[in-house]
Amino acid sequence: MREILGRRRRLRFRDRTAQLDAALTCATEWQWPVLPGVGLRTADSRGERGCACPDPECAVPGAHPFDPGLLAATTDPRMVRWWWTNRPGAPVVLATGGRAPCALSLPAVAGAGALAELDRMGMRLGPVVATPTRWALLVAPYTLERLGELLHAQDWVPSSLRFHGEGGYLILPPSETGTGQVRWERAPDRISRLRLSGGAPVATAASPWLPDVGAVLDALVEASNSAPDGGSRLAY
Repeated sequence: MREILGRRRRLRFRDRTAQLDAALTCATEWQWPVLPGVGLRTADSRGERGCACPDPECAVPGAHPFDPGLLAATTDPRMVRWWWTNRPGAPVVLATGGRAPCALSLPAVAGAGALAELDRMGMRLGPVVATPTRWALLVAPYTLERLGELLHAQDWVPSSLRFHGEGGYLILPPSETGTGQVRWERAPDRISRLRLSGGAPVATAASPWLPDVGAVLDALVEASNSAPDGGSRLAY
């Protein structure tokens, strides 16, 4: 019995520290600004958990910033520790744009098909975030002006695509939201770089490699147009 109770305590502790560890990795190792998402409220008598925000009909339960707001996103490890020490189960929210990654997202089924097609095409991808409803392909930062130029150059873009750029956000693993668990479908590359310390090289972590948004957008449009039945494999 003591062994079982001890195992349960260790599992609870690991669950409570998973989001903090992930948030600190993003903020300190990769310099990605993060903040805690609103999360889910405690289960009611029917075992249901809705969004912890005041909106009873929230369209993205648990999966958005609320208090603090998006502008509070930071890479300061002291602030990150304070947030997740007080709210250990809070989702990890990445503030996209600026010097932080941006993303293109698709419905989950379309996203799985797109990844298979991009792999077949030999496209090098960066990290891919998966939820039960949508998959997001992380890309290098881009401006709204650059995105507008890229979209204008395309004859057609799947309506299912969403763009998470400047002023946007993305929920990162291992967060839990109203639609389910957030996970890495393609984990970030753990690349190391060398710096000199006292004349000796020291390995330090570098931000994960990210592809250019133009290359990913072109590849997604090509994958959609090449659907064998003449339809779009990304449009649902």
